[in-house]
Amino acid sequence: MAEAPASERTGPRSAGPPAAAPAPLRLAEVSAAAQARVGTGLGEFDRVLGGGLVPGSLVLVGGEPGVGKSTLLLQALLDMEARAVSTLLISGEESAAQVKLRSVRLGGDNSGLRLLTETQTDLVAASLEQLKPAVCVVDSVQTLWSPEVGSAPGSVAQIRDATAQLLRVAKDNGIALVLVGHVTKEGELAGPRVLEHMVDAVLSFEGERAQPFRILRAVKNRFGSTNEVGVFQMGEQGLEEVSDPASVFLEEGDLRSGSAVVPVLEGSRCLLAEVQALVAAGNLAVPQLVARGVDRNRLAMIVAVLNRRARLPLSKCDIFVNVAGGLVLEDPAADLAVALAIASAWQDGADGHGVAAFGEVSLTGKVRYVLHGEKRIQELARRGFPQILVPGRNAEEFARVGGTPPGLRLEAVADIAQAVRQVTTRSSGG
Repeated sequence: MAEAPASERTGPRSAGPPAAAPAPLRLAEVSAAAQARVGTGLGEFDRVLGGGLVPGSLVLVGGEPGVGKSTLLLQALLDMEARAVSTLLISGEESAAQVKLRSVRLGGDNSGLRLLTETQTDLVAASLEQLKPAVCVVDSVQTLWSPEVGSAPGSVAQIRDATAQLLRVAKDNGIALVLVGHVTKEGELAGPRVLEHMVDAVLSFEGERAQPFRILRAVKNRFGSTNEVGVFQMGEQGLEEVSDPASVFLEEGDLRSGSAVVPVLEGSRCLLAEVQALVAAGNLAVPQLVARGVDRNRLAMIVAVLNRRARLPLSKCDIFVNVAGGLVLEDPAADLAVALAIASAWQDGADGHGVAAFGEVSLTGKVRYVLHGEKRIQELARRGFPQILVPGRNAEEFARVGGTPPGLRLEAVADIAQAVRQVTTRSSGG
């Protein structure tokens, strides 16, 4: 068959006159007036958002099922409704009666909050066009579906289509729209990662159902910083804000051997975390390495460094490491505290004071400098820790800035072997 002429192969692109090209704007001509934000009534929530919800923005709140996403957002809606902010809750997972029972527990059973139990995307978009609330929460985006999309609710195509429709409505009508998305077993928010690029802010609500504390952090925020976290505590009447979260993850009482305290940075805040370790004789051919709150690969590296650089015979031992309070440590400054907790557990001293330390441990055994050392030291000093093991450069930097506070002793360590000697010597009374 003869090939069609080029003029016929171009298809519909060649039909009709070309569209007029839009005229670009100069950056100096663009108005960048600050938009008035809508406060959620929860200070920790507003902190993470950057001051509140921006009209016309799309926010995705993700987290594992049962962590408290619906409770957090219902509390915010009830508070905003009490301040005469027009709100709407679209519930696709719970019935109206279930939402009512939760609102009774939160003390908002007489609220004028408007509730819509609908899952069809077109009807949800039509309701938003008609009601035009200032703030709307959709719980959750996985339940929305459109008959025009030939796939099941919760699929990539359905979620993408629903988000695109709601995004258009929110931008056109100035609605601050909050979507709830679950975390899959792969750790992705609301299924496809492409959803994170469509929204203005992505917030992650983290915590374990067996633990009372929850952390809200910003993964992406076009209207604020991603260096802020909010800390909440789950109580009988919903989530309570923790205004001073520095030491909420420390266990009460004296720290025993096998424990170490590390100041970690969560956003702009410094939190004190307790790392607990247990070293026991291995009864299996392959020793166990169990990590809770610490990356297991990172823990394996630290154990290897202790075994090789500090000469601790750990290769045939079962090692268990836990971070109290359900906190997950991602700050590399926690390396030294993890290492010293393991060394203290191996020595099994009974000094009853534990150790406070921070620093990144390298494969060569060096204890490396970490950022914001001054803030970490000041927080430990404020909590009454008399002795802190820190990298040598951090100790020098702190001394240049303002000197060591009275009653505080900084122990500068250059490598992991020196740090282990400090802990094991003290535990044995030397």
